[in-house]
Amino acid sequence: MDSSPPLAPAYRTLPEYLRHWAETAPDRRAFTFVDHPAPHARGIHRTLTWRSLDLRVRALAARLAEEAEPGARVAVLCPQGTEYVTGFLAALTAGLVAVPLYPPGLPGHGDRLAGVLADARPAVVVTTSRAMAEVAELSAHGGVPAVAVDRVPDTAARDRPVAAPDPGATAYLQYTSGSTRAPAGVEITHANVVANARQALTAYGADTVPVTCVGWLPLYHDMGLVLSVAAPVVQGRPSVLMDPAAFLHEPARWLRLLAAHPRALSAAPNFAYDYCVSAVTDAQKAELRLDGVAALINGSEPVRPGTADRFHAAFADQGLAADVHCPSYGLAEATVFVSAARPGEPLRRFALDRDALASGKALPARPDDADAVRLAGCGTPAGQQVRIVDPVSFDSLCEGEVGEIWVRGPNVGRGYWNNEARSRRVFGARPAGAPGGWLRTGDLGTVLDGQLIVTGRLKDLIVVDGRNHYPQDVEATVQDAHPAVRRDRLAAFGIPGDGDSAGDAGERVVVVAEHTRASRLDGIDVPALARAVRAAVSARHGLRLADVVLVAPGAVPRTSSGKVARALTRARYLDGVFGAGTAR
Repeated sequence: MDSSPPLAPAYRTLPEYLRHWAETAPDRRAFTFVDHPAPHARGIHRTLTWRSLDLRVRALAARLAEEAEPGARVAVLCPQGTEYVTGFLAALTAGLVAVPLYPPGLPGHGDRLAGVLADARPAVVVTTSRAMAEVAELSAHGGVPAVAVDRVPDTAARDRPVAAPDPGATAYLQYTSGSTRAPAGVEITHANVVANARQALTAYGADTVPVTCVGWLPLYHDMGLVLSVAAPVVQGRPSVLMDPAAFLHEPARWLRLLAAHPRALSAAPNFAYDYCVSAVTDAQKAELRLDGVAALINGSEPVRPGTADRFHAAFADQGLAADVHCPSYGLAEATVFVSAARPGEPLRRFALDRDALASGKALPARPDDADAVRLAGCGTPAGQQVRIVDPVSFDSLCEGEVGEIWVRGPNVGRGYWNNEARSRRVFGARPAGAPGGWLRTGDLGTVLDGQLIVTGRLKDLIVVDGRNHYPQDVEATVQDAHPAVRRDRLAAFGIPGDGDSAGDAGERVVVVAEHTRASRLDGIDVPALARAVRAAVSARHGLRLADVVLVAPGAVPRTSSGKVARALTRARYLDGVFGAGTAR
């Protein structure tokens, strides 16, 4: 592994850091993309040094400046790879506003891409020659020019000095995912992203110890962008990238990269850890040594301790330490990282009384309570202030009370692009009797023993007979009720009650679940599956399901970050897209 580069000065923009490393550590590895062109390919490495990256960025920045005025938007429609990094950093270097996206053709996300482009109104599109044909067809409708990163010669840099961007100016628009509403682009300033990169590096112990960022998360996603691009640029550390599709095809590829790079720092959503447990073979495990992994970030909605336990048990013989799993919390409006458990510390586990949690209190469950809600602590704030606030009265709540998570810090974005009213409501909140300027996250949680515990999304909360039920909690019960239910591919949500009976007070609860890929629908006893699901949900949650719908693999929509899109699933259910349920 490369020895430590020189210490970085305290810059406030990524282009300044890039130029610094190009001058002080020009021949060190910066970004490596590991390509897997064939199903069983072991990986072809393509690397840019800091000098070559800086040259490519300055050349592309000069080219972009010919197409757009400072402050204009640049849509980054590159496939995963070093060209994506170059396109993003070149937009920032040119004083433009990057819009991290993906090429046309990403399954299930065509409508979202069109919606974001219509909202952002980019002046120019950046892509690669490989994706140019489909990108040019898309951008031609709006008369927007498209520039291929790999077709701009290095000589375009012309050795011109590049002015540092204004730290307070918008660096990029991070579009949020997971809702049926119109796309919302969070304005992230240059100072925001540098602050959050530093916060993450400190939280995960990477600010003073050499690490290699290893990642397959898409670079258009907030966590992938900050952890795999911004943090390495700020700290001068190498970043190793692979395509998300390569991980999904063979998850052992990710683990091989972790094993190949001492003190690897990586992140993945909850489902990815369970996927590795189920899909990595004993033969693949035999070639792995994971004792050098520094930290594994789990940034999904409520992190389950069982996921970390299963992952560690599966790879303990490969040397994986028990204390590298780091449950974390964040959101695009705060750039990404808000709170994190630190590596080297035991996983903090909380068994909470289900009935108390439904009424807004986080109380310890009895030791013998099999129905307790088990959650992992997401550590402490990463250089930020966090409050738990009553979402109606705006009163600050005490430890153990569940409310909305509010955040304030230098990483919080300036607002939503082109939506001043919503920006004031979300980014300018004021707790009762306290100064304003807080971010309303829309997430529910509490603090216990100094640990932030995330319990769910405020908008996803299901209320029946005055009791709160968290959809991910119901989903966990459903996927354990029958082996044909596909894990992490289901959605529980509420629909309006019809008011015809006492049992319909508040919302009625529906579950839409995919069956496993190993099962055929005509080979599943669907009525028996529905009975098992209903019985389990009734016993554990005291809920009567209004409908259980079993659908084919891939039918439950997901957000661009890979999470189940509950709001969209609910909308499609109400529109009759899934057809009749198995029972009502």
